[in-house]
Amino acid sequence: MSQGLKIAVEFRDVSFQINRRPLLSHLNLTIYQGEALVLLGRSGSGKTTTLKLINNLLSPSQGQVFVSDTREESNFINRSTSEWDAIALRRRIGYAIQDIGLFPHFSVGQNIAIVPSLEKWSPQRIEARVYEMLQLVGLDPEIFSQRFPHQLSGGQRQRVGVARALAADPSILLMDEPFGALDPITRLELQQQFHDLQRQLGKTVVFVTHDIQEAFFLGTRIGLMHEGNLVFLGSKAEFLQSQHPEAKAFIACLNPWQNN
Repeated sequence: MSQGLKIAVEFRDVSFQINRRPLLSHLNLTIYQGEALVLLGRSGSGKTTTLKLINNLLSPSQGQVFVSDTREESNFINRSTSEWDAIALRRRIGYAIQDIGLFPHFSVGQNIAIVPSLEKWSPQRIEARVYEMLQLVGLDPEIFSQRFPHQLSGGQRQRVGVARALAADPSILLMDEPFGALDPITRLELQQQFHDLQRQLGKTVVFVTHDIQEAFFLGTRIGLMHEGNLVFLGSKAEFLQSQHPEAKAFIACLNPWQNN
């Protein structure tokens, strides 16, 4: 897959520990521009830690994480997160999480406008972008832009979270189990919509989940995390052929009735 593709994110021998307890061990991983990489694993396997190392919410205990500066039009530069200004880096990376994190005292439009406002976009450009993003995630701007988070359903709030993550047109989008708290029907609807959005926009997506069906539907590649280690990286077809015990455990979840 690497032939001719530009690198969006690269982990070079990255470890992370807290109070001498290792959460991530010697991770080497290359994420390419435009791909949807799904990090699959159980709770505590290191998925979210990996995600937070990309936007410098965490710093490696060992090794380096490199993130591309895609706004250098003529010169494609990969910089270590330690060399980036942390705030500038986070503004260039969209981030959507399970509990959404919308500001309750801000309207939907104001929530979506946060990063463009910090980037000092003009009011007209911000308003146009808010409307564009709401339409993109299937919410009527005339109806929803002035509503507040408590006036929305869970699925609508999650759509606003995705719109906010995309508002400043980031090249990289990090998603940490964003649909995990939703009912199955709404979750499927949002998975389908996000799948279509990713194909339409061509963003580099790193998506964390513990659901193998979600991983298979959304991912172009799957990275399987287990006890702080990346134990598999490859396509869905390759995953189904993996002999690693953790891969087999997840594969068994696809058709659990086969064992009955």
